[in-house]
Amino acid sequence: MAPVVPPEARGVTHLTGPVLVGDDDVRAQGWIVDGRMSYEAPAGRHVDATLDGVVVPGLVDVHCHVGLDGGGAVDADLALKQAQQDRDSGTLLIRDAGSPTDTAFLHGVLDAPRLIRAGRFIARPKRYLRHYAREIEVEDLPRVMAEEARKGDGWVKIIADWIDRDAGDLTPLWPAKTLKHGIAAAHDEGARVTAHTFARESIQALLDGGIDCLEHGTGMTDDHMAQAADLGVPVVPTLLQVDNFVGYAAQGQARFPAYAARMRAMHERRHEHVRQLHARGVPLLVGTDAGGTIGHGRLPEEAAQMAMAGVPAADVLASASWRARAFLGVPSLGEGASADLVVYASDPREDIAALADPAHILLRGVRVAP
Repeated sequence: MAPVVPPEARGVTHLTGPVLVGDDDVRAQGWIVDGRMSYEAPAGRHVDATLDGVVVPGLVDVHCHVGLDGGGAVDADLALKQAQQDRDSGTLLIRDAGSPTDTAFLHGVLDAPRLIRAGRFIARPKRYLRHYAREIEVEDLPRVMAEEARKGDGWVKIIADWIDRDAGDLTPLWPAKTLKHGIAAAHDEGARVTAHTFARESIQALLDGGIDCLEHGTGMTDDHMAQAADLGVPVVPTLLQVDNFVGYAAQGQARFPAYAARMRAMHERRHEHVRQLHARGVPLLVGTDAGGTIGHGRLPEEAAQMAMAGVPAADVLASASWRARAFLGVPSLGEGASADLVVYASDPREDIAALADPAHILLRGVRVAP
């Protein structure tokens, strides 16, 4: 079924470009015709508006939690407000990486970003944040991953490690064999699987088990990076979240000194770690981890953090836009695609700070912000 075009998008807008369609696809100009992209001037049609600037496919937050705050699930009005905050930053596509709220209603809201849901987090009892996850026993993992695959939009989110209060440090939640069966069960339902992981001890089982994406990935070693690069498994560094590790360490210092030391060490090397991921050829995607402790609408800040870590601005932009869209199976700005785009006065490929100052944001061909 073709995407709905709102009535207010039925007209012609001239984009004077350049239009960044993809890595090797830059068009000098383009047109929005009835809410869709075209690269031929529409014959016999009046041009209703002209937008000048660098045109970028709508940004993508691949680690975002719409429908979640510090206390768990939120009502529909707040979930919509969260999504609109993301939209107003230029984020027009969200992969929701786990939420206790059923946000499927947003699929029918034309001025909300496009949403790809991962269903609810999956964790073990007392091994994750309260009120966030579906808490299950180890033996139930394959069955529950299959169930959550059927509830979402092609993604399942598991918690691979968290603090074990008995051990006083991060430890994996799932045995490797069970994890592999769970990932296979989700794959059998046509879904891909992403995993929250801070700890080194969790990575090998995830990679060997067929994981499709890694969130945070702060414990990855050089060997893990090489394997992820060979497999094409992307990592979402979530540097805004990793910047909170010092606070988490302080909270746990008295009772869990080993955990606190590990969190501080991962924080100290966060930029070096991201540089190594990039240098090793691991695909990087951009995600804020908004929801809970981090506010929505902060994708430009996350992108700036990745550039600060040493990833070239052009690669950060691609990872936040057309490469992420390709990974999620959503079109960018090719012929006939929905006109979900952001226009900037200056080129974000040269200075990623441009993402913080969009001139025009259009969703389904309609200007929604700023």
